[in-house]
Amino acid sequence: MLPERMRAVVVAETQGPSSARVQDVAVPALKPRHVLVKVRAAGVNYADVMQSLGYYEGGPTPPYVAGIEAAGEVVAVGEGAGSCVGDRVIGFGASAFAEYVLWPSAGTLPLPEGWSFEQGAAFGVQWFTAHACLRTCGRLREGESVLVHAAAGGVGQAAVRLAKHFGARVFATASNPDKLEIARRLGADELIDYTKQDFVQVIRERTNGRGVDLILEMVGGETFRKNLEAAVAFGRIVVYGAASAEVGKVTNRELIFRPVELIGYHLGVMQRRRPDLMMRQLVEVRELIEQKVIVPEPATVLPFERAAEALAKLSSRETTGKLVLVP
Repeated sequence: MLPERMRAVVVAETQGPSSARVQDVAVPALKPRHVLVKVRAAGVNYADVMQSLGYYEGGPTPPYVAGIEAAGEVVAVGEGAGSCVGDRVIGFGASAFAEYVLWPSAGTLPLPEGWSFEQGAAFGVQWFTAHACLRTCGRLREGESVLVHAAAGGVGQAAVRLAKHFGARVFATASNPDKLEIARRLGADELIDYTKQDFVQVIRERTNGRGVDLILEMVGGETFRKNLEAAVAFGRIVVYGAASAEVGKVTNRELIFRPVELIGYHLGVMQRRRPDLMMRQLVEVRELIEQKVIVPEPATVLPFERAAEALAKLSSRETTGKLVLVP
């Protein structure tokens, strides 16, 4: 017998991480082609911070149950759902910071053999984002160079590891020596402390003035502008975040004389609007899991009651790797 009520992390107002509180809410009602998942671990993402501040375009309206990814066990199956009770799954979607979450069956993936629920919760958003930015959007090829900002973060660590696997020369930025050491351990070739060094100048010096072929941009503001100078002529910049919450702009006239390709990436948008690209990516990601190229690093695990703390630490960039919440 399933319970009628559950514990969940609710954001009551868009005042930032401090708005997140554990509350008692109703367990979602089962729907056709959906599965009810008992959450064992839920991944914390910068999108959760942006939503709590009201900065996330198309984000939920308070009060809402926070979280966008989790791993757990299927406990109930709606009519037409292609899952079975007892399946261990990873899922993407709203309201993941709860004891139970209701998701479309098509939006879940089997938890890879041998992975813990914490590893599953640390996998989805980070690794799919890193892979899509490098391959689907960035078209990275062996022998090219790539700049990864925030290389000690969740997406950053995954991007460094994948880029090295694909045969790239990796430039990594971070805010202190400890974080840069993480990037070096994962394979980064060139380390840049952006608090002390101008990353554009360093890249120009270390590429003989050429610039890098691909940049993964998630900062916004002035950093977005400077990326245009760090990229080789006719290079590529993939924009997947705006951690500074500052707008960066480039005009059509500028792009004529500083030619780079700009493309945005959002996991949910690709899932909804280009499922063909998502399925193509899924095939390669599964192969990388089987080859053990993709293996999530150990996550920092906190209870639901510390959700506000987890979001605050992520917002202030105190963390490395992935934060995971458990009920």
